[in-house]
Amino acid sequence: MSKEFKVLVVDDYAGNVFLSTTLLRTVGYEVLEATTGKECLDAVYAYHPDLILLDVMLPDMSGIDICRQIKSDKNLKGIFVILVSGIQVSSEHQADGLEIGADGYITRPISNKEFLARVQAGERIKRAEDALREKERQQQALISQLQEAFAEIKTLKGFIPICASCKKIRDDEGDWNHLEAYFSKHTEAVFSHGLCPDCFEQYKTEMKRLSKKD
Repeated sequence: MSKEFKVLVVDDYAGNVFLSTTLLRTVGYEVLEATTGKECLDAVYAYHPDLILLDVMLPDMSGIDICRQIKSDKNLKGIFVILVSGIQVSSEHQADGLEIGADGYITRPISNKEFLARVQAGERIKRAEDALREKERQQQALISQLQEAFAEIKTLKGFIPICASCKKIRDDEGDWNHLEAYFSKHTEAVFSHGLCPDCFEQYKTEMKRLSKKD
């Protein structure tokens, strides 16, 4: 399996930790270890493992409570948590663990082959979920980009209220804007000022009239 997949083994019994970590490292997993609930949570926040093999009964807190805390944190809930127990092995115990958000439940004793198969199955599920989340993230990013693009496409349609005297235009908020300001706000048009032939003739006539006065 890929070394990029990080597994945290949490158990207060040294023998279980040694056996689990040895098996996992043999097939290529990157493995972290913890023997208490506090060490587990410290490792979770520091290293953000992909999968946790979490003993249900720890000296300082319950694995059930740790799992619940992880799954209630939006930044951690994507971590795949498999509860492990050699004592709480009944179907009721397993159902309780799954109901609070655990992704799997392993009961001991268990063969090495089945143990690795359970972990590898968890990896496949976790990778599939991560791929789905990444696809959703990319889709959301694309939607945001499209929304921004549409916001930049400014169009004018329908009736435009315009003052018959000063030629100011009323916008959707009821404010009156100069023609240039309104079109700059609602279109991509850039104004270049000049004089049309009719206005140019009027301008020349006015200039001549003012020159005669001088």
